Amino acid sequence: MRPEDAGLRLDKLLAARVPALSRRQARVLLDLGGVFVDGARVKVASRTLRPGQRVEAHIGGALARATKRVGRAARAADDGQLPPHRVVYEDDDVVVVDKPAGLLAAPTPEGDRGNLARLLGDVYVVHRIDLHTSGLLVYAKTRRANRVLSDAFRVHDVDRRYAAVVAGAFPESVRVLDGAVAGRPAVTHVDRRALLGAGEATALVLRLDTGRTHQIRVHCAAAGYPVAADPRYGGDRLGAPRLALHATRLGFAHPRTGRQLQFDSPLPDDLAQWLARRWGARDVFGL
Repeated sequence: MRPEDAGLRLDKLLAARVPALSRRQARVLLDLGGVFVDGARVKVASRTLRPGQRVEAHIGGALARATKRVGRAARAADDGQLPPHRVVYEDDDVVVVDKPAGLLAAPTPEGDRGNLARLLGDVYVVHRIDLHTSGLLVYAKTRRANRVLSDAFRVHDVDRRYAAVVAGAFPESVRVLDGAVAGRPAVTHVDRRALLGAGEATALVLRLDTGRTHQIRVHCAAAGYPVAADPRYGGDRLGAPRLALHATRLGFAHPRTGRQLQFDSPLPDDLAQWLARRWGARDVFGL
């Protein structure tokens, strides 16, 4: 913030200092929760600023998707446009959800609305999958459950498997991808299930030992076989309706009873229909 900005309303400052951001858009961004002052999320457009304060505006998909108004009705309209999720299992400690593609798993710097954690209510975010990825997630409902599950994820004592379609003929001999992701060790186990279109694409089931951000997408792209329709890592669309990645299995010990739980999610209709239409392929993953 410049010295001459002291005393300005936050919405006026954003409109003045952020290129191509109008004052109306600034108010929407604030309403979404995409603005931070000195590291704290702020939603009050009329808040005045003091000398030396740091203002961060996170502009991206959340603002692009949002109703261009402020207030509860506008945000309710946004929530009404979100794809529906399915609760697979719930008790006093955990809730397991099958997340659709196009729904955020948790709040991001761009905003604290329009995500699955908020829709579920008072839950703790244990892990995440990408906006464009569908499939299984577990949330904790108590502080103790969150601690126990987070510890299990940290030591990789969780069974996480994904179905993916990658571009090209992925070699059957490659069973492990272990390149570092963002400078941290990462291990992905690979099971080739089917070649599609004489090697145009490959159906894989992948099991995570570690859970780095975008791990499967990074590993597959680095190996030369990016996930189909990956908007970030260069996957050929191959006619796919969206990123061809689905979290198909989630297994963990219940945080209170210790009982082993396992949940499976079949390939969603959008990806299943694409595989059938393009290659006449059905049940290629054996899910």
